[in-house]
Amino acid sequence: MQTFLKNGYTRTSMDQVATVSGVSKNTIYSHFGDKEGLFTALIEAITNKRFQAVFGGLSLNESPEIILRQIANTLLKNILDDPEYINFLRVLIAESEQFPHLAQFFLRSLPKKAIDTLSEYFTLHPELGLINPEATARIFLNSLMGYILTQKILKGEEIIPLKQEDIIDSLIYLICR
Repeated sequence: MQTFLKNGYTRTSMDQVATVSGVSKNTIYSHFGDKEGLFTALIEAITNKRFQAVFGGLSLNESPEIILRQIANTLLKNILDDPEYINFLRVLIAESEQFPHLAQFFLRSLPKKAIDTLSEYFTLHPELGLINPEATARIFLNSLMGYILTQKILKGEEIIPLKQEDIIDSLIYLICR
């Protein structure tokens, strides 16, 4: 992972990965097939961990206000407090034009699962009066990711500052009022 974060996907060689990990190139090839297989395995491990951190411990019997606040706080904490994950997102974005299938694998592995899970929760709560539960799930999650993008990935904390609590409170108000 450190080699990909330092060099990006394109500039990382299997020789570098083998050297850093202290194993032979043949060992890496026998486990992952090729560099793409290795990077895909990294994406899968990272996204499974993130999904479980945000959605794994939720009690879906709670009110929407409580669930949305838990999701938002956990998602933001797990990403904003992890510079390695921020760098992983930068690499993924930077390489997405040349390797769209890797970006799409990421999207299927985490954002789609998160959208599906939250959409299902919204569907179970008709009292919210949502026109489209999936669109609302996307708005909620994409707003949080936009916050991460502008504040951390693009380093906009000084240019367009926004308190974490303010975006969370506003999103919950918009969805639950």
